[in-house]
Amino acid sequence: MDTQVADTLLGSLLDGRYRIRSRVARGGMATVYTATDERLERTVAVKIIHPTQAPDARDRGPGFVRRFTDEAKTIARLTHPNVVAVYDQGIHNGLPYLVMEYVRGRTLREVLAERRRLNPDEALAITEQMLAALTAAHRAGLVHRDVKPENVLVAEAPTGGVANLVDGVVKVADFGLARAVEASADEASGNQLMATVAYVAPELVTEGRADARSDVYSAGIVLFEMVTGRVPYEGNRPVDVAWQHVDRDVPAPSTLVPALPRAVDDLVARATRREPGARPTDAGALLSEVQTAREDLGDPNTQTAVIRRITDVPPMAEPTMAVAALQPTQRPTWARLPEQESRPHRRRAAPSGGLGEKWQAVRAKIAAGSQGRLGIAAVIVVLGLVAAVGGWWFGVGRYTVAPELVALTKAEAEAQAARGGFTVVYDDPQFHPEVPRDGVVRQEPASAGRVLKGGRITLTLSLGPESFPVPDVVGKDFDLAETDLLNARLVIEKGKARYDDSLPEGVVVATDPKAGEEVRPDTKITVILSKGRAPITVPNLVGKNLNEARSTLSGLGLEVTEEYTDSDKPRDEVLDQDPKNGAGVEKDAKVKLKVSKGPPQVAVPRVVDLPCQEAKQQLEGQGFPVAVQFNPNGTVRFQNPGENSQVPSGTQITIGCF
Repeated sequence: MDTQVADTLLGSLLDGRYRIRSRVARGGMATVYTATDERLERTVAVKIIHPTQAPDARDRGPGFVRRFTDEAKTIARLTHPNVVAVYDQGIHNGLPYLVMEYVRGRTLREVLAERRRLNPDEALAITEQMLAALTAAHRAGLVHRDVKPENVLVAEAPTGGVANLVDGVVKVADFGLARAVEASADEASGNQLMATVAYVAPELVTEGRADARSDVYSAGIVLFEMVTGRVPYEGNRPVDVAWQHVDRDVPAPSTLVPALPRAVDDLVARATRREPGARPTDAGALLSEVQTAREDLGDPNTQTAVIRRITDVPPMAEPTMAVAALQPTQRPTWARLPEQESRPHRRRAAPSGGLGEKWQAVRAKIAAGSQGRLGIAAVIVVLGLVAAVGGWWFGVGRYTVAPELVALTKAEAEAQAARGGFTVVYDDPQFHPEVPRDGVVRQEPASAGRVLKGGRITLTLSLGPESFPVPDVVGKDFDLAETDLLNARLVIEKGKARYDDSLPEGVVVATDPKAGEEVRPDTKITVILSKGRAPITVPNLVGKNLNEARSTLSGLGLEVTEEYTDSDKPRDEVLDQDPKNGAGVEKDAKVKLKVSKGPPQVAVPRVVDLPCQEAKQQLEGQGFPVAVQFNPNGTVRFQNPGENSQVPSGTQITIGCF
């Protein structure tokens, strides 16, 4: 909430078209916002340069804006499904900005922060699409110069979310730092760009130059980080890290994470050679090698070798998941690269040479005699039995059926798994609209599926129905309130607007449900806006006579309702009013008046025929003032008011005595 109040750009309209909605990220050079293109009615991302980076006459001069515009035009021509598209550019209050495709998802940096490191098949799937984007840039004469996880976006898959990284759509962003290759030679040395030091190519450190092979080097470092969870070099100062790229070879990832496939080590080594000429010539060349490696990882022989290496890892080594690479034709069409659809599958050549020829000679010598033939037959029978028993064991015997654990509580699932001799591990919990908290919503392997005896079953527990408090948007303009409510995944419905004395027109007066109430995603929220102050001001009527108050309100076009109440005030005097004095109301609105009934009534006692002094004493004792006429020592012959008359307390009684 505070960020929106402090950021003056929120709610601004750029170029009469782009309405800034919310801030996404802030970097060293620029800030990225989500915005609505009001002309095309779509959500876009707007990247606007910081005021501290804006050009002026003493600093970069008009040439900065011209280069910014030229680069925007160059990037806009770069069209590829794995590149964040640029739609428009402009200047707002002297600050250049770009309008780009809005990608729903997370940066690779956020994915690594959550997962620490990725499995090889996930890392290669992301690298493949990242290189596809860089290939398109290199063919267009562009060098990215700043390839790093922060500039790689993992978009939401059509199947939902970004959990399946193999099928996720990857897009490369921030080509704003790229520059046409042919223009790079003309730049003054003081203007050379230095990539982030953890991923910088050696030639950028020593010579300040970059070409397509520099992006290849950075992509190799990103692959290293994805499979190991760290960058190869660290230091106290950025310059120390940068020079390690010059002085040292990048270590093999398997030295940090045992049992990684050798193909991953080879790819990292090829991409991160210190000499640019020893690397693949551009991203397209490295892309071909990554695609080949992914196919190799899907080969059964390769998988057997990987599994064998995993079983050879010492007990204290960190476990690594075996690779189950996705074949090109298995990828969904929306994530399939053009090269994958037409590239024929490679076949491995059968081994040849001396060993095969020697085996053929030995086999011919043994088969020459009858004893040899019987021996061969016996060996074949024994090998057949061993193969049959081994095949049964590895194919069937060591497996059993997974129990049904879905819908059980955590404790029940653990107890049932323990009875079957299984180990339970847990995946990240998920919200579920029907399964209560700590209930099992998914298991892997599924119920009745094959699982190793004494093996491991992965359970996903429920967090219960997802709910969260309604954001407090009272007092905000509708546009900002709409952004907050949509970000909270709520459905907005406008209610009937109403007048409000304190909030201006167009500002949220109330919501239903109210702020702070717990709701679920996609709950409908009714937003009530202010119409501003009502046109008629209610006058002060307290202390006036009822008839006067009626006349005043009638003249203003307002209706009167009355409520009488006991009071010491005179009868028909207005004691209170609602709405209060000064409130704004509409024509024909009702004003409720609280009116005095007057002091309470008491009955006058009979004093006729009593001695005058006795009658006076009795009346004064009941609170009545007494006026005596004629003979004070006589007998009362009349009284006014008469006996049993109802009069207010304190009314004067006149008695006549003779």
